[in-house]
Amino acid sequence: MSIKKSRSKEALKPEKPETQETPVEALPEPEKESTTIPNPDEQASTLEPTPEPTPTPPLTMKYLYQEIQTIKAQLVEQSQLITQLQETLARKRKPVTSNGKIQIRDKQTGTVYPSKNNYYQSLLKSGELKDLVDKGLFGDIPQKNTFGWYVLVCEWSDRFEEVHKAAQ
Repeated sequence: MSIKKSRSKEALKPEKPETQETPVEALPEPEKESTTIPNPDEQASTLEPTPEPTPTPPLTMKYLYQEIQTIKAQLVEQSQLITQLQETLARKRKPVTSNGKIQIRDKQTGTVYPSKNNYYQSLLKSGELKDLVDKGLFGDIPQKNTFGWYVLVCEWSDRFEEVHKAAQ
């Protein structure tokens, strides 16, 4: 009987994680006595397995510096991987080309433009759309508006005509 008590007292002593030489699984399990009535709160906590805390290394400047360097190296690797993926996607993409089926002819000048957006951009650069730009129909930055053609369709529907390549 005295052996059981001394063994259970030794097993209940807290051990420091740094000095522990034997694995936790090798230690003998303390025997529980059935003479005490367990508390319901204690029963609930004993049913759920609690993860054993992993020993953490001491927080020193050297350890923190090494951790920061490891994180920096991982960030560099991730950014390189992202760059490689973007380059691969860019190589696989086909360049944007006009289908060449529809051209726009300006009825006032007789000039033929290769696309609807080209017609809009050319008129914008020449200053012919100044009145419409002043009204704010093309947004804050008219040069970046890729839908300016549709505003022109509403405003100047009689100034242009679509020329189909098959018709030429």
